[in-house]
Amino acid sequence: MTANNRLVLSSDHSAIDLRQAIAEHIATRGWTVVDIGPTTSESTDYPTHGEAAARRVVSGDCRFGIILCGTGQGIMMTANKITGIRCGVCADTFSARMIRQHNDANMLSIGARIVGHGLALDIVDAFLNAEFESGRHLKRVQMIQALER
Repeated sequence: MTANNRLVLSSDHSAIDLRQAIAEHIATRGWTVVDIGPTTSESTDYPTHGEAAARRVVSGDCRFGIILCGTGQGIMMTANKITGIRCGVCADTFSARMIRQHNDANMLSIGARIVGHGLALDIVDAFLNAEFESGRHLKRVQMIQALER
């Protein structure tokens, strides 16, 4: 674990239960959870929550972010609009591990209507336990970063 073990969590209204399960899960693994909501099932807009979480990551306040909506797609697209974010939507552990190892992803998106709780926790573990491999992958991440400038 690095010095910054803070992780931001956010979702829209469709993913509150799964987000709370993830929060409990990662807290037991030593992460400091910054859960920025929402707290009620009242309809809310995923772009608002994706942006807020992404800004916590790029500011350095949190090392990683995990965001959720119904499919994981819309909130992921929003997060990736913030310069410095590399977020992938994952419905399997292999992809979650690879976005860390090969893409140095700093955010993970999960679709609460796609992935069950047990698999979601395994995806989170795969993401958080993986390390960026650098090497040949560093050049590719730098190419992505160049597109942001």
